[in-house]
Amino acid sequence: MTKNKRPKMKRPAPVTDLLTALLRGTPAELRLKEGRIWEVWDEAVGDKIAAHAQPATFREGTLTLHVDSPPWLQQLTYLKKELITKVNEALDQELVKEIQLKSGKVRKPAATVIKKPARRELSAEEQAWAKEQAESAADPELRAIFESLIRRDREHRG
Repeated sequence: MTKNKRPKMKRPAPVTDLLTALLRGTPAELRLKEGRIWEVWDEAVGDKIAAHAQPATFREGTLTLHVDSPPWLQQLTYLKKELITKVNEALDQELVKEIQLKSGKVRKPAATVIKKPARRELSAEEQAWAKEQAESAADPELRAIFESLIRRDREHRG
């Protein structure tokens, strides 16, 4: 007895791969590669530098950075070669040849503090009410999910 084997389906290609293939050989291909500088910047240079310096423009191999204070401008002057190396390594190609520093506004990284909402114990009446509300669902699995959602909603209400 042999089983019918289904052919394996290919995973969808990432949009960036599709765009790269579509734009190959056009001037837009280079612009797409250059745009990756903004994507890799924070990780390439680290949080400390990224908090004080951000890419502003890129033209013909020169990356212009906005830096938020004179002390950081001075410090980054000494780190230009290291920054170029780190960004190019993150890009997997040598796009950045030179860095120019300018005083300017720098976006602050968003705080990633995730606060769990407070939960409380439901009373017996609230539990019964949640069960009663879920009874309208005919499918047992759907009914259980619906009841769980109602309970969670009530647990988070003050």
